[in-house]
Amino acid sequence: MERNTLRIASVQLAKQPTKEETYAHIRALVGAIPDGAADLVMLPEMWNGPYDARLFPTFAEPDGGPSWQFLSALAKETRVYLCGGSIAEREGERVYNTSYVFDPEGRQIAKHRKMHLFDIDVTGGQRFFESDTLTAGDSVTVFDTPFCRIGLCICYDFRFPELARLTVDAGAKVLLVPAAFNMTTGPAHWELLFRSRAVDNQVYTVGVAPARDPDASYRSWGHSIVCSPWGDVLMQADETETVRITALDLDRLEQVRKELPVLKQRRTDVYRLELL
Repeated sequence: MERNTLRIASVQLAKQPTKEETYAHIRALVGAIPDGAADLVMLPEMWNGPYDARLFPTFAEPDGGPSWQFLSALAKETRVYLCGGSIAEREGERVYNTSYVFDPEGRQIAKHRKMHLFDIDVTGGQRFFESDTLTAGDSVTVFDTPFCRIGLCICYDFRFPELARLTVDAGAKVLLVPAAFNMTTGPAHWELLFRSRAVDNQVYTVGVAPARDPDASYRSWGHSIVCSPWGDVLMQADETETVRITALDLDRLEQVRKELPVLKQRRTDVYRLELL
C-alpha cells in the first residue's frame, strides 16, 4: 500500500581525490542523516570519477564491481532506498553511464543506462561528446517502492519529453534525475526543464547534481532541485556541497491530477506514444 509522503535526501556531492575517499565521504554524509529522516537517498551523476568523456573507460567497473558493492552495502547499512546516482559501467568493450537503485536490504531493484548521449558543441560555451567513449542504453526504467512507482533517467535523457512521459504512462509519480548540467546549460535550462517536466507530466521531479569544482575541466552547475506537480520549486541548492531533505506529498499529486486532468484528457484517438 502506498504511503502519502516520500522523503528524499538529495546529496550534492563534492568530488574527492580517489574512489576510496569518495566512498568514505559519501558514507559520512549519508550516515549523518538522522535515523528515519529520509526514505530515499539520491546521489549525483558520475560521482566515482571525473566527469570527462575521455576518462570514463579508465574508471569504469563491471556490474557488481566495487562501487556497486559499496552502494548495496550503504543502502543496507542505512535502511533506505538508495538511488546511486550514476557510474561508468563496463560490459565487455562497451562503457555505459549507469544508475543503480537498491532497496533497504541492499538488493538491486532498478538499473538504467543513459539512453541519450550528451554530444553538444555550443558556440562560445561547452563542447562535450559522450559518444566518443560511451554506448547508449535502450530501456525505459521504472521501479516500485512502498510509497509509489518511480521513474529514473540520467541527465541529458531529461531533455527528451517522450522518455519522461513513457515513465508516467508506466505509472511513475516521481522522476529521479541524477545529472550534471554545466555552466552553459545549467543557468539557461536546469530549473526550466525540471519545472516543465513536472507540470507536463504531473509528477515530482528530483534532480541531483555534483557540487561545483572550479578546478575541474567540466564544471557542474550544481543547484540540485525538487519540483512539484504544480511546478513549484520545493528545494533548490546552490553550487556547494550539501544534503537536503524534501518531503513529497503524494496526496497533493493526486489532487493536481484530479483537478487538472491533462493526463486523462489526452487525445489518444488522434495521437499516442508507444514503445517499439
